[in-house]
Amino acid sequence: MPLALLALAVGAFGIGTTEFVMMGLLPDVADDLHISIPTAGHLVSAYALGVVIGAPLLAALTARMSRRAVLIGLMALFVAGNALSAFAPGYDSLLAARFLSGLPHGAFFGVGAVVATNMVAPERKARSVSLMFLGLTVANIAGVPVATLMGQHLGWRATFLGVGAIGLAAIASLAALIPHDHTHAPAAGLRRELTALRSLPVWLALGTTVAGFGALFAAYSYITPMLTGAAGYAESSVTLLLALFGVGATAGNLVGGRLADHSLRGTLFGGLVSLAAVLALFPLLMHTQWSAALAVAMLGAAAFITGSPLQLMVMEKASAAPSLASSANQAAFNLANAGGAWIGGVALAAGFGVTSPSLAGAMLAVLGLGVAGVAYGVDRRRVPQSGTGRLVAVHLPEGSEVLHR
Repeated sequence: MPLALLALAVGAFGIGTTEFVMMGLLPDVADDLHISIPTAGHLVSAYALGVVIGAPLLAALTARMSRRAVLIGLMALFVAGNALSAFAPGYDSLLAARFLSGLPHGAFFGVGAVVATNMVAPERKARSVSLMFLGLTVANIAGVPVATLMGQHLGWRATFLGVGAIGLAAIASLAALIPHDHTHAPAAGLRRELTALRSLPVWLALGTTVAGFGALFAAYSYITPMLTGAAGYAESSVTLLLALFGVGATAGNLVGGRLADHSLRGTLFGGLVSLAAVLALFPLLMHTQWSAALAVAMLGAAAFITGSPLQLMVMEKASAAPSLASSANQAAFNLANAGGAWIGGVALAAGFGVTSPSLAGAMLAVLGLGVAGVAYGVDRRRVPQSGTGRLVAVHLPEGSEVLHR
């Protein structure tokens, strides 16, 4: 695998850290800015909104630019957003800075996935994407806990300065390791890029992402009350348990990338079935502490097995605009984050029990499996049946013609 994938992983590590660290810093930010925790929670939503808007928009606007230059520019925007977050004088300015920080997120992963797959042989494409995503999953093991501790001891502003420093390291890595390139995008520009998203298979792939990862976030958003209320863990133990989720996600990501290079569709189906099964078993696994810890790791593994296959599938279905489609998949991922958390909250508020969000997630995973099945059926109808073909006139040297099927 090319060393340049390390540069993409460093950028992914910084993005993953700044995305998830805000959850642990909400009390500190709320106290410092004299706002309520629910109001501080809007900072998480602002980041997600930036991802949803920025992912397809920035990918489309930069489609005809050098992908190396785009990646460096996106990471520079990421650094600026985190620096502005660190020096934000008040809540409104911090809200705007968090939105700005989210803008390059999806486009970076989208363009990065195209760069990663272009640097390897076709049979290693999914593996290359999984290695880029490795930075995101490792961020949940090391980046988020360390950044949270930094914020608790040095102040939340120090956390964003630290994340900005990671961004600078990513810029240096990208500049040193990503090869210079020249794009060959059509001159039609933004309209042509957006037209590539009108394909039904593309939307079915994006729908699978929303449902599949919505299943994850329906449960993961409420993992703390499950661990404390059902499994009996102390709140001080939750950070370590969430690191177990990161370990599982890292393992699932690497395994999913390797398996998807052999069977893209089979890996996707297998991952969704595994995710539905793990979530359905959550209420039972949360009865003891050891099984609850195992469940957290299994959840990360089952969910992230599907990460690389989904990313690669969207890119293949929109081959005319792979950067835009890949970035749109990141927007779908964040829609899944928001939608899954909302659905899990509805189950919790309805009084179905502290583990009920996991059952809601299991139903979303089954829905994702259904969407993936429909996509498979659509693909089969679009492929000509074996044994059929066109009549082709073959000109022989003597000038006679023979029809071949």
